[in-house]
Amino acid sequence: MTETRLPTPTPREAYELLLAGNQRFVAGIPDHPNQDVTRRAEVAPSQQPFAVLFGCSDSRLAAEIIFDRGLGDLFVVRTAGHVMGPEVLGSIEFGVDVLGCPLIVVLGHDSCGAVGAACAALQNGMTPAGYVRDVVERVTPSVLAAHAAGQVEPEEILATHIGHTVDLLLDRSRVLAEKVAAGRAAVVGLRYGP
Repeated sequence: MTETRLPTPTPREAYELLLAGNQRFVAGIPDHPNQDVTRRAEVAPSQQPFAVLFGCSDSRLAAEIIFDRGLGDLFVVRTAGHVMGPEVLGSIEFGVDVLGCPLIVVLGHDSCGAVGAACAALQNGMTPAGYVRDVVERVTPSVLAAHAAGQVEPEEILATHIGHTVDLLLDRSRVLAEKVAAGRAAVVGLRYGP
């Protein structure tokens, strides 16, 4: 089977594809594209996703479902609270630099346990044990920044955390910053709420 490479969409076109899929999901009329036997065969030799989706590992946040996409469409990276470390940055850079994704989406969501835990830790001075503590500590700067700006509502704190994550991606990754500066990629923050 000969692989057919489709033209890479622009960042805007990739964003519009995601939004169209989300609109179908919200309306309850998903197409379920690229989920059949033919698509499995097409993507078996290689992948050509049109977007990197970096989101929370929350079980309610299934990217391919909420954006009505299928196999090979999205390069998904997930951690609790969408916190970043070298492995996340490397994965996102791979999606953009190697796979050619023109769009990076940072996806936060309502009722995020990591954001809630960071807020609780700041209020009561108690942080969770084990590696959950590391997640909370990585979210805490966003909560502190939101509080410093007078933001105390959960949706305001979440918006700050999403924006902070977008900024961190561009600050910490020269690869991503250069692609964005050249207009070959874009980074956007989105919030999912039921």
